[in-house]
Amino acid sequence: MALYTNFIGLDIGKFNFVVAVNGNKKTEEYENNNSGIMLFLKKYKNILPNSLCVLETTGGYEMRLLLALCDKNYSVHRANTRHVKNFIRSLGNAAKTDSLDAKALALYGHERSGRLEKFIPSSKKALELYELSQRRKDLKKMLIAEKNRIQAPKVDLVKVSFSEMINILTNQIEAIDKEINKLIAEDEVLKAKKEVLKTIKGIGDVVANELLIFMPELGKINRRQAASLTGLAPKANDSGTVNGYRRTSKGRSEIKSILFLAAMAARNSNSEFKSFYIKLINKGKKKMVALVALARKIIVIANAKLKPFATI
Repeated sequence: MALYTNFIGLDIGKFNFVVAVNGNKKTEEYENNNSGIMLFLKKYKNILPNSLCVLETTGGYEMRLLLALCDKNYSVHRANTRHVKNFIRSLGNAAKTDSLDAKALALYGHERSGRLEKFIPSSKKALELYELSQRRKDLKKMLIAEKNRIQAPKVDLVKVSFSEMINILTNQIEAIDKEINKLIAEDEVLKAKKEVLKTIKGIGDVVANELLIFMPELGKINRRQAASLTGLAPKANDSGTVNGYRRTSKGRSEIKSILFLAAMAARNSNSEFKSFYIKLINKGKKKMVALVALARKIIVIANAKLKPFATI
């Protein structure tokens, strides 16, 4: 007996996502925000309970929709991008549009459903934690902007306005941090994971929280996948006898930026991380290259330390 009646492909973009049901020619597009997701859930509420939804990892833009589906107990698979791309190439279609990609994801789910694992959030509060953390990032950007602007004006009233806004933003960020810490503390697994992560130099409350929220796979993947998902794995650029310069690219922007903060803190600590960084500099590596290598080392260690939680 088939597990699923329908297979829904979801091609996610920064601002929109496209929905395709396997076997249907038409696709639909929704805004990738709370209102767009609610419209999608309402429109497809009759078939979602018996469907497998398939979406790709797209630098974190898929997280809100992914967690919203999980929150409703719908079946969803977060596909490996490389596997999906290879599948699309095997179809022999060189054309690429969002609609075609959504249809390909739906077909991928239909043909491989027996081997695709359902995505399981790290916590029942995963959606709340994600939205809180996203709001924190928005507020942090506004706070940095206000702190930069306060340096310029000469008018006292304008400076007072900036100061008041900085205080408001700072208080809101503190309130969100308090709520995030509370939700994590209430979850025994997340609480234990956080304590383990904080044993790594450079990782404090904020970095640990964001790793748990934005990278729930941590501890369930191998070291290469961990580096690749964070955009810290150098990509080969070789051809024949030429060995090109290797660069990192893509990855989840939320995690990549926070790992750089962890790497800078670790670089200044009295630990093996500082020795590792200095050794790379002494070998002639650029400071940014050494910092990237240090960030990669941190995420690889974090992944290894969370391995015991993989079966929980």
